[in-house]
Amino acid sequence: MKRRAHNEPAYVLHAYPYMESSLVVEMLTRRYGRLPMLARGARRPRSALRGLMLAFQPLRVSWSGASELVTLTGAEWAGGGAGLAGAALMCGFYLNELLLKLLPREDPHETLFDVYAESLARLAAGEPHAPVLRGFERRLLAELGYAPQLEREALRGAAIEPDKRYAYEPDRGPVEAPADADGLIVRGRTLLAIARDDYSDADTREEARRLMRALIGARLGGQTLNTRAVLAELRIL
Repeated sequence: MKRRAHNEPAYVLHAYPYMESSLVVEMLTRRYGRLPMLARGARRPRSALRGLMLAFQPLRVSWSGASELVTLTGAEWAGGGAGLAGAALMCGFYLNELLLKLLPREDPHETLFDVYAESLARLAAGEPHAPVLRGFERRLLAELGYAPQLEREALRGAAIEPDKRYAYEPDRGPVEAPADADGLIVRGRTLLAIARDDYSDADTREEARRLMRALIGARLGGQTLNTRAVLAELRIL
């Protein structure tokens, strides 16, 4: 059965050459999720698509097809867009890599699409990188069905207390930790701050980074995030 869509909000996540003059483009669309699209002739010098198949630019796309790889039939710039440069640009590529490796194809998440667009806008506006990245990571995990447990202890369901220390188990959540515990230890105040999207404290930012790295790593199935290594070297992630 042939599927069609017209004027659908979308972003380019990744593109690679196909045949002599075309591209296969991984698109994040608002109503249809992540889709691979064949952009015929997009590499030709005079192609109307050539300047549009770029990351971080809001697009309106039309497509049709009966297979997993649909054919892009039209695209236009939707106005606005994130002018990312330097460290913010690398953060944008990190968001794209998370979506490519964690978000299944044809699994629509309209809220996540909006969070992605908002995150790009915040990076372009020069906001601190850590809060943007941590907020996106948490919402991505929630959309995938792995929302971090942040306000209740995993075993007893007791409210997280700011002054206590917790061992965080990715598949269960936080468990109160004895004084000599090691592993992924997080302060209660950090868990509560993450729940509020409050990263004003330096210790909170560091613990949140370690926690989100562990939670995302548990869902990657052994895949490596290439942009994470670059961001770590730049001391951004």
